[in-house]
Amino acid sequence: MIPLPLAFGAPLLSARIRTTPEDFQVDELPAFEATGEGEHLLLHIRKRGANTVHVAKVLAKWAGLPEMAVSYAGMKDRNAVTTQRFSVHLPKRIAPDLASLASDEIEVLEATWHNRKLQRGALAGNRFKLVLRDVQGDAAAIDERLQQIAARGLPNWFGEQRFGRDGGNVPAALAMFGGRRMRQDQRSLLLSAARSALFNRVLAARVEQGSWDQPLDGEVWMLDGSRSVFGPEPYTDVLAERLARFDIHPSAPLWGEGELRSTEAARRLELAALDDEESQALRAGLEGARLKQERRALRLRPALLQHQWLADDVLELSFALPPGCYATAVLHELGPVEDASQG
Repeated sequence: MIPLPLAFGAPLLSARIRTTPEDFQVDELPAFEATGEGEHLLLHIRKRGANTVHVAKVLAKWAGLPEMAVSYAGMKDRNAVTTQRFSVHLPKRIAPDLASLASDEIEVLEATWHNRKLQRGALAGNRFKLVLRDVQGDAAAIDERLQQIAARGLPNWFGEQRFGRDGGNVPAALAMFGGRRMRQDQRSLLLSAARSALFNRVLAARVEQGSWDQPLDGEVWMLDGSRSVFGPEPYTDVLAERLARFDIHPSAPLWGEGELRSTEAARRLELAALDDEESQALRAGLEGARLKQERRALRLRPALLQHQWLADDVLELSFALPPGCYATAVLHELGPVEDASQG
């Protein structure tokens, strides 16, 4: 894994997180209201110390169904307290007793019927409440940095979770591209890790250049809250105004087959950042897997970013992020934060 540069200067703190699951709270923000009818039971669940796949297996066993009958919109951390939706396909609309699901890990907050299976990505985002403990650093400087992030946004890194323990997913992806056989679920995970690694390398080059939130000639723009892109086109006062109010963001490639959409300086930077031997092998593997060129925003602005000092060395952060964005990107701009759950 390449070291990720900092957009706002030197680290300001060191701290620990996840000393208890309650120090990392995530609430999934729903993208739609349940219809109240249909044969899919939509469960709003709070889980503690359990990952999403584990809960899905528990739900399948509870319903007496294969695991494929249970779906969810997004993955949530194990070492955390999180809320999220699951759907269980019950064609006869007969569900076992919900009380039998209750445990130290699982609490059912709400159950409603819906007319469609819950699709991956069907969420409006996630709301986070994080507690950093044993904080070492100047509180005034940390306060100022958080104000800068709230005003300017920050680089939209893929988080370390995407790359597996000790970053092992990228070497595994290279082995897969070299011919090693993988299960389908592993293959999907490794393709995502390869794409994410290449994106982070381009973003690192933009951060080092100072252009992660500024236009380059040949820029491809992404609409905020959307996967829609446009450009390149001449940079105008209209685009500058839209960039300033976070309506659009510069973007970088999610690699696949086909031509890069960027041109001129943006394209030259992207190709230069991905010209080393490992990056070329990842590019070739993704093209061979027939993934298509896509884009991802380089910039992220946390919504409703707030913080308070619970003690001299305890800092609580709260904010919301769009789907596919990582809370660790916020922590990265503050300084090294040790994950106590990994000890």
